Amino acid sequence: MCADALHETPVRGRFAPSPTGPLHFGSLIAAVGSFLHARSRGGQWLVRMEDLDGPREVPGARDDILRTLEAHGLEWDGPVRRQSDGLALYEAALARLMRDGLVYPCACTRREIADSALQGIEGAIYPGTCRGGLPAGRMPRSWRVRVPAMPTTFIDDAHGELTQDVAADVGDFVLKRADGLFAYQLAVVVDDADQGITEVVRGADLLGSTARQIVLQQMLALPKPTYLHLPVAVNPAGEKLSKQSLAPRIAPETASLNLLAVLSFLGQAPAADLRGAPVAAIVAWAIEHWNARALPRARTLPAP
Repeated sequence: MCADALHETPVRGRFAPSPTGPLHFGSLIAAVGSFLHARSRGGQWLVRMEDLDGPREVPGARDDILRTLEAHGLEWDGPVRRQSDGLALYEAALARLMRDGLVYPCACTRREIADSALQGIEGAIYPGTCRGGLPAGRMPRSWRVRVPAMPTTFIDDAHGELTQDVAADVGDFVLKRADGLFAYQLAVVVDDADQGITEVVRGADLLGSTARQIVLQQMLALPKPTYLHLPVAVNPAGEKLSKQSLAPRIAPETASLNLLAVLSFLGQAPAADLRGAPVAAIVAWAIEHWNARALPRARTLPAP
């Protein structure tokens, strides 16, 4: 074995659903795509439950998600991680940012921000009201990161080089919310680093979050994974398939057909003789023939 191979970083991907309901076709796309991208190169694939928002969690959803993954032959490595078990890690990350002067307390309500802000890529851009200190008589509600006034550039393996000015497009974003919960952006960055994730494969609806996550990785001196954003399935109204748009539950009983539909959606052209084949045979074929270059470059595509 050559010396370079001895030092090659093992591939490690992940799928991180929220237990707010069962898997639908859109979430199965992310699961299958991340699984195949890792497994096709002999890598590991982890499952992490993004369950920080306890009030939105649906009883039984976690187990239902895992059973659905198993029915589709998507076997994960190691124990399933729960974000709710990682609060100490998020506290430590926030404390480090506080120590370095990279975050600040904010007293603004959503209404105040909406009334005084421009619209960015995901709603109102925070106008920086509390950046220089809390207004007199106001108490802190949340913690925001001091976003540097410089563009962030990264390579997405499906969409090429992308640049976003987070300060201009988003503003100083929240890391710890007014309700005491840690925000997704901080949790996902800390989790990916702690679990040694080398590649993030997910839906293109999260492309807009990537630059924010890279900003945090740089501030916390954490490694940056590679990124690959898959097309998002949309309904006839052009809405992303989601629990909010009433996307139907994916049926484990039709797992073979579901897998073939996902492979076709992802441009993998499954062999005709796979129709009617068992799940294990379809998954084995998909691992052997996975071709990331064949992925559609569109950010959204109609669901079949």
